[in-house]
Amino acid sequence: MLKIGKLKLKSNLILAPMAGITDLPYRLLCRRFGAELAFIEMINCRSVSFKSKRTKQMLSTEAKDKPLGIQILGCEEQYILKSLEVLRNYKFDILDFNAACPAKKIVRRGEGSGLLREPKKFAKLFKLVVKESWLPVSVKIRLGWDKDSVNAREIAQIAQDCGASALFIHGRTKTQGYSGKVDYDAIREVKKVLEIPLIVSGDVFSGLLAKKMMDETGCDGLAVARGSFGNPWIFKEIKEYLEHGKIVNRPEKNEIAKVMFEHLDACVDFYGERNGIVIFRKFYTWYTKGLRKVRRLRERSSRVKTRAEVVEIITEALGNKKAPNVTGVSL
Repeated sequence: MLKIGKLKLKSNLILAPMAGITDLPYRLLCRRFGAELAFIEMINCRSVSFKSKRTKQMLSTEAKDKPLGIQILGCEEQYILKSLEVLRNYKFDILDFNAACPAKKIVRRGEGSGLLREPKKFAKLFKLVVKESWLPVSVKIRLGWDKDSVNAREIAQIAQDCGASALFIHGRTKTQGYSGKVDYDAIREVKKVLEIPLIVSGDVFSGLLAKKMMDETGCDGLAVARGSFGNPWIFKEIKEYLEHGKIVNRPEKNEIAKVMFEHLDACVDFYGERNGIVIFRKFYTWYTKGLRKVRRLRERSSRVKTRAEVVEIITEALGNKKAPNVTGVSL
């Protein structure tokens, strides 16, 4: 069991928040395979404050989408306060503050991992979030700005002293982005100063790597991000390996096709056909990774505009199997 504040989880496997990825259809899909706690896409406090149509759609949820976390991004007190006021009207179970995103446009504004270079400012903002929150509050960080300024222990201690209920950490620095090696030793040093749960992300691509992460760092949980791309089964795979030492092979083509059709129709239902197809295109590329003779189909996937066209390239990629009639499916 993983306990974050008052939130009690039976599983320590979490679907991490990812911009443009963890929408409602994708969260429901990953929950089916073992992601108990899931997060909506990272969302900017300014966007929440302005209540844009896009933001409202990002905040969409339903009864089966529980427990649910939200991750906010910001560095301006007035917008953090306004966003928390707006979010009180939504039924989330945990609030996460992002001090980890390495994207250039984010860092330029002093948000995300930019806060790692300003521990005092981070402390002031995070203390405000904890004070004003009605939910357990966690924080997502990286090891530091670069290899010469690794300060994750300091930031973690600050977060804990400010009242964090858990700490999420990506095992790379800001300058590494998503390349280079995850530093298990540095993560383990962070674990030593914490009394709250430590949840780790970074290269959790298989049951074997998940086990290595837990053994090497002593972490309490795993946040799966890129490892779930085209592979929602990874949660089941990790669970089987951690509990039984059993390696689960990638599903057969008919199972991959079935999930792709369900995901496609969930996107169309949620966004409408035009936008749903655009959203699903990137997932098509991930689902078909490693399959033979699909290069032409993957190139074609970037141009498809209707559900019928997507059904055609899914059936062709997965062995010309007949597409099931799953229009309107609810994940």
